[in-house]
Amino acid sequence: MSGLSVIFAPLLPWPLIWAGAALALVLLAVALWRGLRGWALRALAAVVLLAAVAQPAVQREEKTPLSDIVLLVEDQSASQALPGRPDQTRRAMDAIAADLAALPGTETRLIRVGDGVENAGTLIATALSEALAEEPQARVAGVIVVSDGQAHDAALAPDLPAPLHVLLTGQPDDWDRRLLVQTAPAFGIIGEPISIRLRIEDQGAVPRDTAARADLTISIDGEAAATYQVPVDEDLELPLTLGHGGQNVVQMTLAPVAGELTDRNNAAVVQINGVRDRLRVLLVSGEPHAGERTWRNLLKSDSAVDLVHFTILRPPEKQDGVPVAELSLIAFPTQELFVDKIDEFDLIIFDRYRERGILPAAYFDNIRDYVTRGGAVLIAAGPEFATAESLYQTSLGEILPARPTGKVLEGAYLPRISKQGARHPVTAALEGAPGPDETAPHWGRWLRQLELSGAKGQVVMESVAGKPLLVLDRAGEGRVALLASDQAWLWDRGYEGGGPQLELLRRIAHWAMKEPELEEEALYADLEPGSLTLTLVRRTMADTAGPVAVTGPDGSTVSVPLTETAPGRFTARWTAPEAGLYRLVQGDLERVVAMGPASPREFEATIADEAPLAAAVVAANGSFQRLSDGVPSVRRLRDDRITSGRGWIGITPRAASATTDIQIAPLLPAWAWLVLAAALSVAAWVLEGRGRKRTPV
Repeated sequence: MSGLSVIFAPLLPWPLIWAGAALALVLLAVALWRGLRGWALRALAAVVLLAAVAQPAVQREEKTPLSDIVLLVEDQSASQALPGRPDQTRRAMDAIAADLAALPGTETRLIRVGDGVENAGTLIATALSEALAEEPQARVAGVIVVSDGQAHDAALAPDLPAPLHVLLTGQPDDWDRRLLVQTAPAFGIIGEPISIRLRIEDQGAVPRDTAARADLTISIDGEAAATYQVPVDEDLELPLTLGHGGQNVVQMTLAPVAGELTDRNNAAVVQINGVRDRLRVLLVSGEPHAGERTWRNLLKSDSAVDLVHFTILRPPEKQDGVPVAELSLIAFPTQELFVDKIDEFDLIIFDRYRERGILPAAYFDNIRDYVTRGGAVLIAAGPEFATAESLYQTSLGEILPARPTGKVLEGAYLPRISKQGARHPVTAALEGAPGPDETAPHWGRWLRQLELSGAKGQVVMESVAGKPLLVLDRAGEGRVALLASDQAWLWDRGYEGGGPQLELLRRIAHWAMKEPELEEEALYADLEPGSLTLTLVRRTMADTAGPVAVTGPDGSTVSVPLTETAPGRFTARWTAPEAGLYRLVQGDLERVVAMGPASPREFEATIADEAPLAAAVVAANGSFQRLSDGVPSVRRLRDDRITSGRGWIGITPRAASATTDIQIAPLLPAWAWLVLAAALSVAAWVLEGRGRKRTPV
């Protein structure tokens, strides 16, 4: 195929050529005014001269016709795997591909769209944009999409140069029931009610005999589930109370209903972080001493701690006639603190307290019972702990993890982390801990220690001679910590380089208050963002840890062996085969982990629908066709024709071509223009000369 056209390559700029033309018109007007008979020939001569300056040429192009391109998009997302849709899709793809192959001069570009990463859903518009960027726009004759219409990026649909046809899978009588979490808190205060707003919706052609109520099962952290009957198509408020700190996994499941399209959207998982509103601490100092300020500074510096502090400034045996009303600025409310409101405290600290009769024996019974019910007591012992006034001589002695021998060991010594302490999260990895070789920088020494015997629980710190220094233990549901020295303040003052006194005391206090990150026996998992890979972590005081049994959402169980990566810390890296809720079990510890959403975005809306892609189809002058009515045939149409009809869809041929050769030849050679202009000028002169000879004198 070839084409001819005329082009110009002027010797002078076009403004000068147009100025010459204007001058020629003026001269022509003068010739007409004077009545010169050769004005027409002079005009032709001027045109010839102007054309010679413009240099017209004939351009011949050799063109090769190009085929039309049709983009055929196959939706292979998870929702397309619902019953009946794979067969519909396969038949439609085969039939459309065959029709396009039968059309002369037509090429097909096959595009497959799967599930988007990180639960992004079906990204049909993104795939179309990428495909159009790789193809010449002038050759695209049509776009055909085989899908359920549920595109999650439809707002990003590109401007198409050709019709867009969407062939919808599914059946007209499809219906589905789904569980939708509308709002859920990211964290909640332990012991206080919170709520999750959810809704159960029926979509599609719901049968008339479908029950208007659904069975909703709720389980927290994989514990025993409770089932409730709730209404459908109404907003629901689910009240919850978190029982522990850290991650709480709430799983909600709808009982499947016969005839619904899928039950993959019948479950939802919400992860709520349990936090304490404020940690209430009661600090009772037996007498003023250098380390008292260390405890107070530590607890006051923590914004999450609500501190109540009392110091015994004057012992009751000191009798000097001072009225009782003047013995304290604030009366010591023993009845209120140790009887009425004792359960409101998360931790009670006795700092160098000696039993002088200020607290009756019944109060210590109450403190002991408070611990066994789940409370916590921390004793920072001074020399008085080794005397007859020791707290060990009260009913607290029944729950203390060691007993004093009565000896107070005076002299400098270096606190060390014991073998058990290297595994316990309270003392593990404390910065600057001394090793077997003391030539390296290490903590400063302490100057006094109480001798203890009969230690139970975990001895996590000891002196050089191996005597217990810090003992941690459980009593019933509660916890007890005993620090056999009042010298931690030396680290705060930087004595011999100091030490991590604030971090150590903080860990002791938070372990006693059952903070999850300081549990010595724990099983948890760290999920890598944007993936299904997690790191299993087992923290234990034992020397070994067995494998973790991981149960998936389909009920299958795999055993994952652990490797010790630090003292008391066993880990393994594992990748889940699919998203869902996984139960981790190791020994008597269990943990529930949500891997990705329980209900992927692909199953939020499963009914085939025109709405998401409607705007893009209208803008591209396309159509929707339902495959339940049969696979439409493909036709070629002109641009000005409608693009679809009953049982057929159309593409618009673009008649694109590629230029393979260009030939340019001057319209006339330069000398011919000159000869022609001269001949016309001479003819005009001769014609005008003859006219003058016939004029009478």
